[in-house]
Amino acid sequence: MDATELRAAQAPLKEQYRHHPESARTPLRATGRIASPGLTFDVDQFAGVSRAGLHRATGGDGSDACSGDMLLEALLACAGVTLHSVATAFGIHLRSVDGIAEGFFDARGTLGVDRAAPIGVQDLVLTFTVDTDADDATLSKLATATDRYCVVGQSLATPPTIRIRRP
Repeated sequence: MDATELRAAQAPLKEQYRHHPESARTPLRATGRIASPGLTFDVDQFAGVSRAGLHRATGGDGSDACSGDMLLEALLACAGVTLHSVATAFGIHLRSVDGIAEGFFDARGTLGVDRAAPIGVQDLVLTFTVDTDADDATLSKLATATDRYCVVGQSLATPPTIRIRRP
């Protein structure tokens, strides 16, 4: 898809959202359940079910997906698609792109060892290595726009509401 095709695909949507802002509110949903042995939670994903479990640093054996890694995967996926879309809209030709998402968590916080220790993934950094002829100023604009329009990245600014209810 080139910039013209992208604009053509998005133009009617943008017009609709300008005139009917309420229609831009797009529902997302993930589902899962406790169904596997051990301290795990099965999450339905596009390509099947992922069994999430404890990280080795919190008592897991490493055989289950770590939800922190899954968070980084979702963040990298969203930022990567956003970067590709923005580059296309800007007319930036990308010969290749490799991305990596990195961060850490302090197991003392999540295990309740130290109430002063942070809970959550800290110091998140996404790095994209791009093969392109674009100059540094253009790449800086690409990074800024990718950050601004990445839904998952922007979502991290506000913690979720967690509700527990009976059936």
